[in-house]
Amino acid sequence: MSLTRTLTLLVTSTVLLIALIAATWSYVESNHELEELFDAELAQSTRIVQGLVRHLADTQSLEQLPQTLRKTLTLSVAEDINPKADGDEILPDGAGHKYEKKLAFEVWTPDRVPLLSTLNADDAESLAPGYSWADSQGYRWRVFTLKDAATGFWIRTAQHEEIREELSQELALGNVLPLLVALPLLLLAASAAIQIGLRPLLRLERPIRNMAPERIHPLDDRQAPKEVAGLVQAVNSMLKRLNQALERERRFSADAAHELRTPLAALRLNLEKACDDNPQQFNTLIQSVDRMTHLVEQMLLLNRVDSGADFSPQYHNLSEILEQSIADVAPLALKKHIEPVLQDDVGEALMCCHNALVTTLMRSLLANAIQYSPQHTVVETRLAPSADGYHVTVCDQGPGIATADRERALSRFVRLDQRIGGGAGLGLAIARRIAELHGGQLTLNTRPDGQTGLCVSLWLPARTALCNNTAMVSGDSGR
Repeated sequence: MSLTRTLTLLVTSTVLLIALIAATWSYVESNHELEELFDAELAQSTRIVQGLVRHLADTQSLEQLPQTLRKTLTLSVAEDINPKADGDEILPDGAGHKYEKKLAFEVWTPDRVPLLSTLNADDAESLAPGYSWADSQGYRWRVFTLKDAATGFWIRTAQHEEIREELSQELALGNVLPLLVALPLLLLAASAAIQIGLRPLLRLERPIRNMAPERIHPLDDRQAPKEVAGLVQAVNSMLKRLNQALERERRFSADAAHELRTPLAALRLNLEKACDDNPQQFNTLIQSVDRMTHLVEQMLLLNRVDSGADFSPQYHNLSEILEQSIADVAPLALKKHIEPVLQDDVGEALMCCHNALVTTLMRSLLANAIQYSPQHTVVETRLAPSADGYHVTVCDQGPGIATADRERALSRFVRLDQRIGGGAGLGLAIARRIAELHGGQLTLNTRPDGQTGLCVSLWLPARTALCNNTAMVSGDSGR
């Protein structure tokens, strides 16, 4: 799992958990505060009714008192008002509010004779001062009861449980709803912040991704976050050791190959002298020395290509390079009675390249095609333009290479058929490495006309960043 996805999941889970805890806590706390507020209002209403009853008891007879209390404390509109019905909750002409049906008042004489009873609760016979719950007509009511010390009347105010729950839910929803609306925006902001925060790591990734073995350099730790500064320093230390190891290996290969050239040349000279007296015995030895010398030359070239030494490309005409390469391998073709054919569809094919390396690449492809072609055949070379470069195909009429073996044939020191040729299996590997050094691609394919043989397809870009500020040079072999 990526670090971005891990951080996003952790932040999202944490925010959701905290939001859930905050919503639950807000609901419980607001519900508790509302209960206290409702209880206080209930007691206050009861005491107001207590004052009213005390006043009426002093001015009216006990027979008139129930009617006065009913007119004063009960809703004067129709009894069939449904407080749950939709629509305007305020009654017309300022008559009141539908929710008044959720409030009830009861008054009893000291002998517990009911003077006003809009609740008709089941516990009217067991009155006790204070808060309690009562059941009436299938609903629960919160009640507060007191006994007036002056008159001895029992007074009770009741409130429907439903109105409490409704207001509690609305208040809790009002507290949680902004959080629910802001939560998706918060998660998007957290995700964007994580991606922005990880950008320094992406900037460190690019140079490592583009780093080639011949161009190993330390990472710039000046812009690295403090948390990964130690990791960057460790990577730089490892890159330094790796570069030193590769440099030692290149130097050893170059020194070994260079030291072998002189004794091989001396050995061949002595064998040529000895061959004058006994050619049958020493011809095979001379051929072996030639193969060894060729291998040393290829190893030196491979070491030079891998190290990227003296790689300063300029603009050259690829058509001229192809013509010169065909001329260079003409003796090999003449020896096997092979006709090299060039089909140039471009004419002047300017491209940014190292002339000597591209010439070596073309000669290697042509020599390889001639080596594996039967006598009295044709090696066809075609140069064609592409959208941003050039395609070069070299096709022979040899045995070809099976599809499964083509990638292996491009590896170093791989010879699929030991019976043909005297190379060391480095020609195609060097050609592909030179193509990669120029930003090109080299692949092995079958012939497009369906005949037996192998076609080496090479694509090279016309321009690279290395030649953007370089003046165009055409016709200079530079070898």
